[in-house]
Amino acid sequence: MGEALPDENTPPHPPTLGATRKDVIVVELPELPELPELPEPPGHPGIAVSSLDGLVARLKGEVFTPEDAGYARELAGFNRIARHRPDVVVVARSAEDVSTAVSFAAREGLPVGAQATGHGIAAPASGGVLVATRRMNAVAVDPLTRTAYVEAGAQWHQVISAAAPHGLAPLNGSSPLVGVVGYTLGGGLGPLGRQFGFAADHVTRIEVVTADGSVRQVTRDRYPELFWALRGGKGNFGIVTGLWFGLMPVRRLYGGGIYFPGERAAQLLRTWRQWTATVPEEMTSSVSLLRLPDVPDVPEFLRGTFAAHVRIAFTGLSGEGERLVRPLRGCGTPLADSVAEMPYAAVADIHQDPTHPLPYHERNIVLRELGSEAVDAFLRVAGVGSSCGDLMVEVRHLGGALSRPADVPNAVGVREGAYTLSTLSPPGSPDVVLGPMGPWSTGRRYLNFLAGADTADSVAECFDPESLSRLARVKAAVDPDNLFRLNHNIAPRP
Repeated sequence: MGEALPDENTPPHPPTLGATRKDVIVVELPELPELPELPEPPGHPGIAVSSLDGLVARLKGEVFTPEDAGYARELAGFNRIARHRPDVVVVARSAEDVSTAVSFAAREGLPVGAQATGHGIAAPASGGVLVATRRMNAVAVDPLTRTAYVEAGAQWHQVISAAAPHGLAPLNGSSPLVGVVGYTLGGGLGPLGRQFGFAADHVTRIEVVTADGSVRQVTRDRYPELFWALRGGKGNFGIVTGLWFGLMPVRRLYGGGIYFPGERAAQLLRTWRQWTATVPEEMTSSVSLLRLPDVPDVPEFLRGTFAAHVRIAFTGLSGEGERLVRPLRGCGTPLADSVAEMPYAAVADIHQDPTHPLPYHERNIVLRELGSEAVDAFLRVAGVGSSCGDLMVEVRHLGGALSRPADVPNAVGVREGAYTLSTLSPPGSPDVVLGPMGPWSTGRRYLNFLAGADTADSVAECFDPESLSRLARVKAAVDPDNLFRLNHNIAPRP
């Protein structure tokens, strides 16, 4: 990749944000629920007790093996579609712990994975070392430089809360419970995307543990190829232990959601499709078709029914937002309408994503267009009377800043699309929506909207051939043995 990594380690250090470190938040985490007993992993006979003892002695955090109480609890992630069964779980509490865990895995010849929240599980760890980072969750905000720093396990709600008092907002996703690092490394497509671009576009510095156990400080000037690859290539190049990124001057939104009965889905989708061609970049929106179960976690008016949900995030004046949204409100009598002036801190109210763990496949394609023929095809496979059993089928509007290159180029690979089309499906559900929509696809997928072991081989479709080849060369330079392969893997190639 045209750059060599020096042999010396860069020692971990406290973050510096401008002249001061402000608004530091460290969350006390609740205990994870214990999962049912798991079958034992295949095991790795080469791990000696003395090696495990040495690992424990060098860590601030804890080590769990399948024989230990608490092993299953540490594996519990948000998406239960697949389960990790590693030989060793390392509960990291610092960058030094991550370095120690990676060095141990390299010596033992074991693959390495990392988990903060477990929303985007791809290849489950069957054997190997899983580094649990959720306890590394400090957040710092510097309002003078409009910059935030997060540790590996921080979640978006922490950054939103720290930035809001200063009239600032991060480029978070629709759910505030998602981990900041994994989301950002996969691109980061959120409610402010059309105005400000992908979250990865605003990263300024990355602290990462590479396969040799070194802790590297990576910027546009230091290891520029690795900096390019990390921002879009996700967890293929190391375990990120610290992330610095810019915040946006957004204090409030005209935003929320409007729910319509399912029989209004066709009119809503056709109206919204035409409407998206007219709105300014300050407007980011999506439409979701919902078939939610009759369970207590679901709002009563949505339980066991078919509904259409349009989501709105507009950073302009409320009066202008109300005028823009008027055609959508004209699609019928809503089941609920929460679109109004709101503080940015309430951004989670827009999408109303699930807050309790559940199992689901997440799949997607990127659409180059959504003309009338595409809408008709979509309604046949996902609308009223279709055989679709997906919990959610969502179309998100792209364009605007999402279609422009980042100021510092990165590996995010879906800028040519007009919309994303994604599905959340119950376990074992086949794809009945994306395949028929193939004629309108760009041939690309968005990396962050892939979850479940059945998506592990889709990584090649997330990048153009030139970018994928470049990513493989970076991988060969920093992880030639593919130590970090428990993910949507990019194999090393010279």
